[in-house]
Order: sequence, then C-alpha cells, then structure tokens
Amino acid sequence: MAALKITCLKCGQLNRVPEERLGASAKCGTCGDRLISSKVTEVDLTTLQKAARNDDLPLVVDFWAPWCGPCRQMGPQFANAATKLSGHARLVKLNTEEFPQASKRYGIRGIPLVATFAKGQEKARQAGVMPTPAIINFVMTSIRG
Repeated sequence: MAALKITCLKCGQLNRVPEERLGASAKCGTCGDRLISSKVTEVDLTTLQKAARNDDLPLVVDFWAPWCGPCRQMGPQFANAATKLSGHARLVKLNTEEFPQASKRYGIRGIPLVATFAKGQEKARQAGVMPTPAIINFVMTSIRG
C-alpha cells in the first residue's frame, strides 16, 4: 500500500496519505482540513512552492490577477474543471498581484497562465483563456506525459 505526499493547502503541512484514502475522507493531520477537494483553492506563494516541490498528486495552478478581464472570464471555467478533475489533480489559484514575486519565480509573462506541476517539476504551461474542456485536456495530457 503506497502512501502519497500531499501538502495541506490551508496550513502548509506535508501529509502522507495511503492511496485508498485519497478521496474526500483524506484530511490534514495538523489542521483537519480536507486534502482533496473538487473546488479551486486560493494559495499563497509559500504553499504553492511547497506543494509543487513535494506533492505526488499533480497540482494545476491558475496564475491570475483581479484586474485582468480574461482571468475573470476563465475563473468559472477553471472552477468547473476542478470538479471534473477531482482525484486526478488539485486545482489552485495564485493572485500575481498579491504575490508579484511569483511572476519572476515562474517566469510569467502573461496571465491567465495555467501550469501543471507533478513530482517536483513543472510539466506544462498554457497562457490565455481556455474553456473547461480545453483545461481538462491540457491537464490530462500534461500529467500523462
């Protein structure tokens, strides 16, 4: 029985979760928050970096800003994709206005930008607005390859 490493997106604690417990019942050993959700979670830069570096479950990040019209347009599409990708990947958002150092750290030149991280590495990125089916396709393709 393999245990997967998953960072709690609320408190930042790294957890080991047996694969068979990956569903909705998986909770953080420190704060008790759910580790797997079908909803998009807003994260800070520190939590993003820790999860991207350590997690065994793929992490999909929407880099966005509140002033960005295309970002606001894609928000509901990204949230809809999160419900369909639950259990395959965790979808999070990082506000680049709140964390401007993220742009330099990840080489972001335009937003919205969706990036997939798995096993400590960035696997793929795609800039621009995407509808839900395109987000799902992008994520599934990037985590397979």
